[in-house]
Amino acid sequence: MAYPATKPKAAPRKPQRPGRFTNITRTLWLLFGGGVLGLILYILAVSINFLNLFGRMPNLKTLENPKSELASEIYSADGVLMGKYFRENRTPVDYEDLPQNLIDALIATEDVRFEGHSGIDFKGLFAIPYYVATGRSRGSSTLTQQLAKVLFRTRDDLNDGTLNDVPGLRMLIIKTKEWIMAVRLERSYTKREIMRMYLNTNDFGSNAFGINVAAKTFFNKKPKDLNLEESALLVGVLNAPSRYSPVQNPERAKTRRNWVLYQMRKYNYITPEEHAKAAARDIVLHYSVENSNKGIAPYFRTEVSKSLLQWAKETDHDLYADGLKIYTTIDSRMQKYAESAVAEHMKQQQKLFDAHWKGQLPWRDENGKIIPNFLQTSIKRTERYRSLSNRFEGNKDSINYYLKKKYKMMVFTWKGEKEVLMSPLDSLAYYKRYLHAGFMAMNPLNGQIKAWVGGTNFKYFKYDHVKQGKRQPGSTFKPIVYTAAIDQGYSPCYQRPDVATTFPAVAGRAPYTPKNFEGGFSGRTFTIRQALARSMNSITAWLVQKLGPETVVSYAKRLGITSPIEAVPAVGFGSSDVSIYELSGAYSTFVNKGVWTAPMMVTRIEDKNGNVLREFVPQTREALSEETAYLMTYMLQASTTEQGGTSVILKTGFKFPYEIGAKTGTTSNYSDAWFMGITPDLVCGMWVGGEDRSIHFRSGSYGQGARAALPIYGLFMRKVYADKSIGVSTSPFPKPAQPLSIEIDCSRYYGGQRDTIPYEQKLNQTDLQDIDDEDI
Repeated sequence: MAYPATKPKAAPRKPQRPGRFTNITRTLWLLFGGGVLGLILYILAVSINFLNLFGRMPNLKTLENPKSELASEIYSADGVLMGKYFRENRTPVDYEDLPQNLIDALIATEDVRFEGHSGIDFKGLFAIPYYVATGRSRGSSTLTQQLAKVLFRTRDDLNDGTLNDVPGLRMLIIKTKEWIMAVRLERSYTKREIMRMYLNTNDFGSNAFGINVAAKTFFNKKPKDLNLEESALLVGVLNAPSRYSPVQNPERAKTRRNWVLYQMRKYNYITPEEHAKAAARDIVLHYSVENSNKGIAPYFRTEVSKSLLQWAKETDHDLYADGLKIYTTIDSRMQKYAESAVAEHMKQQQKLFDAHWKGQLPWRDENGKIIPNFLQTSIKRTERYRSLSNRFEGNKDSINYYLKKKYKMMVFTWKGEKEVLMSPLDSLAYYKRYLHAGFMAMNPLNGQIKAWVGGTNFKYFKYDHVKQGKRQPGSTFKPIVYTAAIDQGYSPCYQRPDVATTFPAVAGRAPYTPKNFEGGFSGRTFTIRQALARSMNSITAWLVQKLGPETVVSYAKRLGITSPIEAVPAVGFGSSDVSIYELSGAYSTFVNKGVWTAPMMVTRIEDKNGNVLREFVPQTREALSEETAYLMTYMLQASTTEQGGTSVILKTGFKFPYEIGAKTGTTSNYSDAWFMGITPDLVCGMWVGGEDRSIHFRSGSYGQGARAALPIYGLFMRKVYADKSIGVSTSPFPKPAQPLSIEIDCSRYYGGQRDTIPYEQKLNQTDLQDIDDEDI
């Protein structure tokens, strides 16, 4: 039997020693592991700010409630946005209000893998060396990282660590923080929420923060109404708001916009045809930057901000950043009518004034002589003079050189802004010739202010003539004297002859005999209702003498006048300065059955989420009896119904068939023209005059309250009565619940003494004729 051959045994293998490549592999793995461990430890160290080496990180509460500055909005009582308070003008919108083409444009341009990553785009990150090597510029930050940068101000606020000042480490630490916060944001919010926050947060230039304000600023649209090319333009602006501004650099902005459109086509968000059509279109803007000069009732908003800032300080809020909603008492319709009435009348008054002083200097002393060095003295009160004085350390030659140097500047005219070449002294002389006005309307029953016009143009004349400005009220102060008289038992039918009343000399003060507007005394007898209607100084002086100036002052305080009132014989003629704001509150007491109600501007304040932070209620005080208050409304109606009444133009000229109480006021040199009008649910006060008391008309034909101020009321009420949606009352003044204790039908006292209407009172709108005058 044959056996197979035996296979030789293989030689035994020699034990292998570790080779060079095995050591290298092990070393690489160790290095890799160490690197990963080091990276983890580094990220952990940055996260906890180990030994304060890296600077602060946002805490969990901040991350869950990231805060960006939101503009606070102020609304009228009828829900119209009046304006905003802001440092950064930002008003957020919901995701549902964002157009899809805007979202697509942003993703295609800034973060094409936005929906797929968790805060860090590793594919884009690892591609950076390739782009650097090929000389191409490309960012790797995701939208989430960019959002983290803006929300938490990583380049500014979070750099207080020891290593942040080491060259080369600062940016690494910053980027690390942004990576960490991007991942945390992705864990805390959905993609939609991140997109919404991104578009609500970023700066679009032109003081437009967030897409809502940007759409309004550049296109006067809401975000949801943006078309394809408008969305692409705004996304392009985000990269560098100044560089790609469509206002400052339109060609560059168009190029950038078209690149955004190309990216959208590249990633199939739009078709080639859509891309071609959109790219071919020119940029069409409706550009308007929101600022404090624009919007409804700018003087009112400025005044409201003073009390709001005090409230915010007391309650730890930021008016300019917390996104508050402030609801005011203003009626946007009445405000529009008030601004229109003031503008219409003052434009005409300025023509009259310019013609009145044509070729002459209007700044005159009490004797009608030109005030020497008026402009040189006045300019020393300006900010420009103070700035020049500080700059040149009081050197008069240098200061005067720049005060007389001419510059191109825009000035106000009633025909619109105009560019002129003027020196600061020229400009001062130009504006000193302008007349100014203030107007306020309030509901006397609840104190709510419905309209507030503090001046003729807020951009050029910031000074508020409703509350900030105080001037002598003239005869509009007389009703306070008559209120005291009625309260002391005098009847509206009480008779008194029109004769002189002399206040004797006291403590060095000369004897004082007030004269009537016409300059003399008729000697005839009038009821005090007639006397008030005709604004007779003689009978008012007699009442002040009988009551005592101190009594008049005490009644002024009861009626809400807080300005200092001197207890002097002339107190009844408005010798002490008051504001329209105060006087309107005082007159409201008559209509509100003797209850003084403080003028009220704001009804409530809400936070950005609609939670009510503060509600306001009217401040009231019992000031008069209901009967006295009603008798004063009856007394004031005589001004519009009695022949010789100073306000009969409301019946004869404006043809108002309703019950209206009124009082005109004029200071002795026509520096100040006043008018007060009352109806059952609306009290209006107004003033017209020059910035300086030395600048005024020279005769009552133009300067009296019936001519210079009353027409504003007529124009305003004509519009208010015509607008049935406002619902202002046309009913008679309501009588007291209890029967009157005195007789008020004074007709039996008139006899045959009714006068014809004085010439000055026959003025109506046809008298306000255009007067040709030179343009600037």
